[in-house]
Amino acid sequence: MIEDLDPGFDSDRGEKGRHRRGYVRKRKRQRERGSGGGRGKTVLALLLTLTLLGGLGGGAYYGFERIQNLLGTPDYDGAGTEAVTVEIPEGAPIAAIAVTLYEAGVVKSTKAFVNAAEENSQSKNIQPGQYELRRQMSGEYAVAAMLDPENRVVNGITVPEGRTAKSIYKLLAEETEIPAEEFEAAAKDPLALGVPEWWFKRTDDRTVEPSIEGFLFPDTYELPPDPTAESILALMVERFLTVAEELEFVDRVQNERQIAPYEALIVASLAQAEAGTPGDLGKVARVAYNRVYGDFQCNCLEMDVTVNYYLELTGQETKASADMTQDELLDTKSPYSRKLKGLIPTPINNPGQLAMEGAMDPPPGDWLFFVAINKEGESAFAETYEEQLRNEEKAREAGVI
Repeated sequence: MIEDLDPGFDSDRGEKGRHRRGYVRKRKRQRERGSGGGRGKTVLALLLTLTLLGGLGGGAYYGFERIQNLLGTPDYDGAGTEAVTVEIPEGAPIAAIAVTLYEAGVVKSTKAFVNAAEENSQSKNIQPGQYELRRQMSGEYAVAAMLDPENRVVNGITVPEGRTAKSIYKLLAEETEIPAEEFEAAAKDPLALGVPEWWFKRTDDRTVEPSIEGFLFPDTYELPPDPTAESILALMVERFLTVAEELEFVDRVQNERQIAPYEALIVASLAQAEAGTPGDLGKVARVAYNRVYGDFQCNCLEMDVTVNYYLELTGQETKASADMTQDELLDTKSPYSRKLKGLIPTPINNPGQLAMEGAMDPPPGDWLFFVAINKEGESAFAETYEEQLRNEEKAREAGVI
C-alpha cells in the first residue's frame, strides 16, 4: 500500500510405562532381607499408633490415614478404572497438578504423583489443558498418561494477528456456535472482561471511550467446557495482559516513547495492518510516530487503513485504496480520518507480539513514507517525497502497483 500525501495515493498402551515390576520386586526383596529389628520397630510403631487411635474415638480413621502417609506414600496400583476429565490451568506447577488429580480421584495422594514426576525427566513437558484420564491410577501411570498426546483434549481456536474485533466475533461464532451478537454484547464492557481502566488514558487531550479493540490477543486458545462469550473474550484479554507484562510494554513505552501505553497500542495496530513482513513492523511504527509527533506537515497518519476500519465499524464494505473516493480519502469529520491531526481514537485491530514490540521499540529513522516494492510484501521507506516517488516507480516495475 502506498502511503503519501496524495489522496489517491495484512500430543494399558501395550508396554506403556510397564509398571516397572523388576524395580518393584527388587524393592520388595530388599525389604524382606531387612533386619528383624527394623520390622519389629515398624510393628511396634503401628501397635502404638492403633492404641493411640483407639483412644481418639471418632477421629481414629482420619488420624490413621495421616499416619499412613508418614509410614509410606499412598498409591493406587495400575492404570485406573473409569474415565474422568481433568483440566490443568496455565502455569500450574507439578504440585498444583497433583492436587488437581487427587481432588478428581485420579491419584491416591499428591505425593504419589509428585514422586512419579520427579522420577520422570519428561514430566516438565506436561502442558496445560484438558486430559482424559482414569480414576485410581498409580502416580507412575498418571504421569505417563499426561505425557501421551492422545490423552489431551484439544478444543482450540486460533485467532490470527491483525483481525478486527468484529472479525474475531465472526470467527469465534463459527468455531463455538455462540452467536456473534453475544460476543459483541460482552465486548461492550471491556473493564468487566478484565481490561484495567488505566489502559484507556492518553497523553493528548482526547476523550477515550473504552473499546475492546486491541486487547483480544491473537493466539491459539484451548477453551474450557461450556464456554461463554464472556469467558472466551476474558481469556483473550488475560493473554494480552500477560504478554504486555512479559514485554514490559507499559513501562518501556512510558519511559522510552514518553507516551501512554494505549497510544503505543494504537500504533502497533497500524503497523500490524500496514506492514507486509514482520521485519517492517517496527519501521511502519516509526513512520506513524514521525507523522504524528514529528515534522510532518499535517501531523496526521495519512493511512488508508484507518478509513477502512471506519467503514467496517459502521457496517459498510471495506475497499482497496485505489477504490476509495476522494470524499473518503479527504474526509476530516470521521474520527478515523486519515487527515485527523494526531492519533485516531482506538486501535484498528488486535496486534500480535511482534507488532507490539515494534511499537514499543521501533528502529531509529526519519522515514515519513513507505511503499510495498515486491510481491513478498517488503516495503521501501523514504524520508522525502521525492525518494518516495522513486520507490513507487520500483513498485510499478515489480507489478505491485
